[in-house]
Amino acid sequence: MKRSHANLLLLVVAVIWGSAFVAQVVGMTGVEPLTFTGIRFLLGAAIVCPFAWREWRALSAHGAQPLPGDALSVATLGVLLMLGAAFQQIGMTSTTVTNAGFLTALYVPLVPLLAWLILRTRPHWSVWPTSIGCLGGTWLLSGAQALDPVVGDAWVIASSLFWALHVLLVGRIAERMAAPFVVACGQFLVCGLISLLWAGLNETITLAGIRQASLAIAYAGVVSVGIGFTAQVIGQRYAQPADAAIILSAETVFAALFGFLLMGDRLNASGIAGCALILVCIIAVQLAPLTMAGRRSASRSDTAEAGR
Repeated sequence: MKRSHANLLLLVVAVIWGSAFVAQVVGMTGVEPLTFTGIRFLLGAAIVCPFAWREWRALSAHGAQPLPGDALSVATLGVLLMLGAAFQQIGMTSTTVTNAGFLTALYVPLVPLLAWLILRTRPHWSVWPTSIGCLGGTWLLSGAQALDPVVGDAWVIASSLFWALHVLLVGRIAERMAAPFVVACGQFLVCGLISLLWAGLNETITLAGIRQASLAIAYAGVVSVGIGFTAQVIGQRYAQPADAAIILSAETVFAALFGFLLMGDRLNASGIAGCALILVCIIAVQLAPLTMAGRRSASRSDTAEAGR
């Protein structure tokens, strides 16, 4: 696959994920948040399952199948995924698609901060100003004028912590196991089962409600989870990291666009300023380290040429 084709595929992923926020809101007309999350991720697991089975057989043929201890790692990913998705879904019962899209993206600056705290990996200096900028943008987006943020915004902000932890760990686990589809299918299955168990204890699940929300559940499960996550894995095998990060962060813009077109979301001047600030900070925290690395490389090349 050419780099340009991979970038186009990742752009499609960003569109899918952005549009899925609308499906998540529409689905709440028939089912409650945990039920929606559970069914959605079980559908995603069903979509990825054939790829995971083929990958498992290929690994087994070479005697490299995942070890029993890897099951705990995948289960951990599933729990983090469940908490992130469930908190986000609960928040979307009382906030807008636009707010949810931008506030979810707070996981981007959180990832290097958590890497520093957990893995002792020192973050690039750009993390600090962009994190402060994201906090400022969140304040503007969530109700700076009234000083009374929507409760749903708080739930979505909390979900970004679990998304960040998931992003921090999923790459390391998938790389160690060398089985991205097995990891994806396993975590979707854990997420879906725990969500439905939790829903059974706290929500009322009816067939009529599931039928009413079936189209939204199908879109969020099959298209967003199954196709979107799988396409991300494929695209990022061929795309440059900088390209992938910037293109996927466009999910926030598409969430706002679909919220405007399909849900009638409207932002005041404060909200628009908050969205813009968050988006600028997200792109900056991804580009700054790469820009500095490029300058250092160019400087070393110039020095070497001068030495000749």
